[in-house]
Amino acid sequence: MHQHLRRLCLMLAVTSSVGTSPALAADADHGADLAKRWCASCHIVANGQTQASADVPSFASIARRPDFSPEKLAFFLLDPHPKMPNFPLSRTEAGDIAAYIASLR
Repeated sequence: MHQHLRRLCLMLAVTSSVGTSPALAADADHGADLAKRWCASCHIVANGQTQASADVPSFASIARRPDFSPEKLAFFLLDPHPKMPNFPLSRTEAGDIAAYIASLR
């Protein structure tokens, strides 16, 4: 129950930080910079990148998934999970990376 409540609170916080208000809008350009710095060793994060891990999806393929949602992705990035390194992302940074991935649709 505690884990479920924690996830719900985190989802609400992320959703509010990735909202559509210009004051809270995520910065896709900053997300691209973060992705190139932290994610490109495993994922193809941009056109022209030629090397990444074979068993992980590219950011463009993530963006094209039918169930893609920037809010869900930002939440996913903040929640520790075993297959990815645990990067210390802020809510804003997670929202920016999610906005960048959304821009690849």
